[in-house]
This record gives sequence, structure tokens and C-alpha cells, in this order.
Amino acid sequence: MKPGPGPLASFIRFVACGGGIGILSSLAVPLLAALMPWAVSNALITVASTVLCTELHALFTFGTGRRPGWREHWQSAGSATAAYAATSAAVLILHTVQPSPSMLTEQLVYLSASALAGIGRFLVLRLFVFTDRTTRTATSTPVAIPVRPTPAFSAAA
Repeated sequence: MKPGPGPLASFIRFVACGGGIGILSSLAVPLLAALMPWAVSNALITVASTVLCTELHALFTFGTGRRPGWREHWQSAGSATAAYAATSAAVLILHTVQPSPSMLTEQLVYLSASALAGIGRFLVLRLFVFTDRTTRTATSTPVAIPVRPTPAFSAAA
């Protein structure tokens, strides 16, 4: 298996994929929030975008050469849950400080929180979720296994 892209190329791809989906999500959240509570809208959009982004990150961002399995989806979902908590907390704090913010203010707070959470997600995905596990094991120190000599057999005539 060929090695994936380096850290800078991965980050640029992460921003392109995750950021693009994030911007589309940030437009979808307030539109959906017109029909339901904001936190529920954010949760639904977060789930859908996480599944799509996990697929894109495995294939394109980190170049694993394969679609993600359940382990990668669950780990990615864990980092997305933390991002959801951060974005929700940021918007809820905004609404506490300013009960009727404009949609522009709400978007600025949401996108700022998303950017910070995105940097954290990139590090988690690159270092733990989509890391090449065979490379880490191959570089570990070999263990010497003692071998007992086999007794010599002599042919009796």
C-alpha cells in the first residue's frame, strides 16, 4: 500500500472536503431550524455530513485506498460528537448573551466554532482514525525469540 499524502496535503484536502461540506451544512442548519429546534437541526445535519465526510476523508483526504469500515465511522462519529457539542455550546452561549442575534451573527459564531472543532477533528482523524496501523507496527523494535537447539540424532548401526 502506498503511503498517503503528507500532513500539509492532507490538511488542504481536509479543509476542501470538510470545509465545503461544513459550509453547505451551515446553510442547511438554519433552514431546517425554521421547522424544528436549532439543536435538533444541527444534530441531523451533523450526522449526515459526518457520514459523507468520513467517506471522503478515507478515500481522498488521507488516501487510505479503501472505504472506511465501522471502526473508522464510529471514531469519526466520536470526534463529530465533540464538534457538535462545541458548535451547539457556542450558539447557545450566543443566544444567552444576545437573545435575538441576526442570522449573520449566528453564522459567524457557528462557523468560528466549526473551524476550531475542525482543527481538532483533523488531528484526531490523521493521528488516530486513518493512520496506517501496519506502518506503526513495522517500525517497532523486533523482539528476539530464543530458540532451543534440536538434539542431534545419531544413527545406530
